[in-house]
Amino acid sequence: MRRISKLTRVAVGVASLALAATACGGTSSENNASDGESAKEDLGLAIAYDIGGKGDQSFNDAAYAGLEQAQKEYGYKTADVEPTEGETDADKEQRLASLARQGYNPVIGVGFAYGPAMEAVAKDYPDTTFGIVDSVVEGPNVASLVFAEEQASYLAGVAAAKATKTNVVGFVGGVDIPLIHKFEAGYQQGVEDTSKGKVTVVSQYLTQTAEEGGFSSPDKGKAAAEGQIEKKADVVYQAAGLSGQGVIEAAATAKVWAIGVDSDQYGQEALAAYKDYILTSALKDVGGAVYALAKSVEDKKPLTGTQVFDLKVDGVGLADTNPKMAEVAGLTDAVAAAKAGIIDGSIKVATE
Repeated sequence: MRRISKLTRVAVGVASLALAATACGGTSSENNASDGESAKEDLGLAIAYDIGGKGDQSFNDAAYAGLEQAQKEYGYKTADVEPTEGETDADKEQRLASLARQGYNPVIGVGFAYGPAMEAVAKDYPDTTFGIVDSVVEGPNVASLVFAEEQASYLAGVAAAKATKTNVVGFVGGVDIPLIHKFEAGYQQGVEDTSKGKVTVVSQYLTQTAEEGGFSSPDKGKAAAEGQIEKKADVVYQAAGLSGQGVIEAAATAKVWAIGVDSDQYGQEALAAYKDYILTSALKDVGGAVYALAKSVEDKKPLTGTQVFDLKVDGVGLADTNPKMAEVAGLTDAVAAAKAGIIDGSIKVATE
């Protein structure tokens, strides 16, 4: 994603409120001063991408948007590093350690796959603040940036239930793991609560492991969506990273609705040919979380511990940029009511 979503402002506010609870973690200038000098260092935020890398129009690009904002605001040097095919935890450790050694601060691993590597590396660089998206890693200099994906997915389910005409909707998950189960669980519940059980959800996971390409294979996503559309699904929600582009292509080709994920995919340039069929997207403000951590380090009050981004702080949400969304009878009101219910606690959203 190449722009900052409206969620970012609130996410930064939440991060600011959490500063009082933070622990240690130095600024990049402290890590890199030499010859007894303490001059301002020009190395700032660095991110290491998850599978699929930059250009996925989704998860990784959302993280890059946060980096862009920090770079623009603070005028320092940033870095963003791509993953390699078939890499090991040792490869990830080397990547994170290299960024910390060069003086970047904070250093963020984008994706749960960085968990073991970050746990190993963070303790070796106590003056560097580390961040990990979608996982919890314990450590006095680690911020775990996690999201209530199930809440955004519930709203997506409400939208799908209102938009379907066949009473069949689809879900395509990239990899069969607990994180993606949260997306499916929220979506299923949103559909069922809205339709009172009249709408069927057809679900499919592309692979059992990330190494098999579940998050990085548009062809797999396209084939899965085509199979669901053959079963009469006329709305398909994907939580599949780069593979989701194939889901969106299949939906547009069949002239049915797709629901995007993480970023507002209706506005993505690479998906412009399909935008008329992207009903909405379940937003996850990864960019806001990335920027919030960078800001906390720049303010010399680095965030650490578990930082939760949910509907209450607009850390997740549902995009409304496609004007056709407002044309679906009852959809806007139903989504608004569901959001209010989740925030006030009257709606409890399952995570599995």
